Amino acid sequence: MALTRDQRTAILELHRQKVGKRKIAKTLKIARGSVCKVIRQQSTTSPPVERAEKAEPYREEILSLLETCKGNLVRVHEELETLGANISYPALTAYCRRNEIGSKPKKAAGRYHFDPGEELQHDTSPHKIVIAGKQRLVQTASAVMCYSRKIFFQCYPKFNRFYCKVFLTDALCYLGGACEWMMIDNTHVIVLRGTGSDMEPVPEMAAFGDRFGFTFRAHEKGDVNRSARVERPFDHIERNFIPGRTFASWGDLNTQAIAWCDKVNASYKRSLRATPQALYVIEQPHLRSLPIWVPEVYLLHQRTVDVEGYVSVHTNRYSVPAKWIGREVEVRETKGQIIIDNGPRHRVVHERVIDHIGKRTTLKEHRRPRGEGRRRGQPSAEEQTLATVVPELADYVAAMKKHGKKQTTLALRHLLRMVLEYPREPLLAAVKEAAHYGLYDLQRVERMVIRRIANDYFLID
Repeated sequence: MALTRDQRTAILELHRQKVGKRKIAKTLKIARGSVCKVIRQQSTTSPPVERAEKAEPYREEILSLLETCKGNLVRVHEELETLGANISYPALTAYCRRNEIGSKPKKAAGRYHFDPGEELQHDTSPHKIVIAGKQRLVQTASAVMCYSRKIFFQCYPKFNRFYCKVFLTDALCYLGGACEWMMIDNTHVIVLRGTGSDMEPVPEMAAFGDRFGFTFRAHEKGDVNRSARVERPFDHIERNFIPGRTFASWGDLNTQAIAWCDKVNASYKRSLRATPQALYVIEQPHLRSLPIWVPEVYLLHQRTVDVEGYVSVHTNRYSVPAKWIGREVEVRETKGQIIIDNGPRHRVVHERVIDHIGKRTTLKEHRRPRGEGRRRGQPSAEEQTLATVVPELADYVAAMKKHGKKQTTLALRHLLRMVLEYPREPLLAAVKEAAHYGLYDLQRVERMVIRRIANDYFLID
C-alpha cells in the first residue's frame, strides 16, 4: 500500500531530527525499506506510476464488444479471451471504470431551497395493505410542505379526479392553508396537455386551485429529484406505518394515517435540527388562508329508481321510499355519503360504500312492514303487469318460466318492454308462432316482431 502524504512528511521530519531509520519504521509501524525509499526521494508526494494499461491495446475491441454484449462486461471478457487477450477480469473492469467506459459519469447532487409558504409537493404511490383481513393494493396520496417538511397522507382504492380533490381538500385543511405552488408529476388526473413548464392543468383542477389560492406546477420529465420532498416519505410510510398495523376498514386506515402524521410531524429531524411542527410555526404566516367556506367535494349522478326501490351507484344499491319507484332522482356522491334528492324537499342520506362490491344498503324506514313483501310463489310485479295488459300471453309466460334459459325476472322485463314498445297484433302473432315451435329466446322473438313490422316502420330497398 502506498504511503500517505502525512506518513512521508513524518518520515522526513524525523530524519532531519537525526532519528534512526529503524526507530522511524518502528514508531510509524511501516517497513524499513519504505522509510529508506522516502529518504532517498526527499518528497512528500508519491511519484507517479508510469505503467501501461494491459487493456489499452484492446480499447477498440472493448468498445465494440460492449455494444454487442449489451454492456455485460463478463461476456466482453469472455470474448476478449477468445481473441487471445491476456487480461484478467478485474483489470478489464478497472480499465473501464477509470476511463468511464460503459457507465455514465457521476454528477454531484444539487440542493433546492424553498422559502416558507413557497411550495407544497403532492404525489401518489401504490402500496399493499391488509384491510379487514384482505390484502388490497391501495393508492397512497401524500402532500409535503417543502420548507417545514410537514406531511399528510391518505389511502384510497383508486385515484381519479374526484379522489384527488377530496385528498387535496383534506390536506389543505390539515395543513391550515396553501402554498404558492403545488408541485405534481405529469399525471393525467391534473394535466390537460404538455409536460414540465409547458403543462396546462385541466380547467376543473385549475379552478380548484384558484379556490384555495395556489397554482399547479409539474416537474420536467426525468427530473425525479425535483419532487424529492414528497417521494422520500413514501419509503418511510411503507417501512414504518404499514408493518405491524391492522385496519378494520378504509375509515380506520385513514384515521390511523392522520395519527401517524401527527406523530411524525412532532418528531425531531436530525437533517432539519428541528421538528416539522416547529418549522411550521415559522411557515404558517406565509400560507394562503383557507376560504371562509370550504365546499364539500362531490360527484353528481342522474338515476332512475328501479322497481325494487333502489338507486345504483358504482354497483352498490341504496334504498329510497317505495313511492319514488320509476322517478328520476339526483344522486350526490361525497367523500362519506350518498345523498339522493327527489326535488328540493325530499332527501335520503346513506353512508357511502367505498368498494364496488354490489352491496345493498337499506334504511330502516324503507323496509317493508312484515307481511307486505312478495310471498314465495306469488307473481312478480312484471308478471302481474303482463297478465293485466296482455292476458293472451299467460300461457306463453308460464311456459317461458318453465323452459326458458334466461333468468325469469330478466325475461319478464324483456317481454314487458316488448309489449310496451311494439304494436299489439304483430307481437301476438310472433309470440304465437314462437309458442308453436317451443321458442323462448326473446331476442329471436323480438327479431320476428321487427320482421313483421318492417314495412310499416322502415323503408327497405
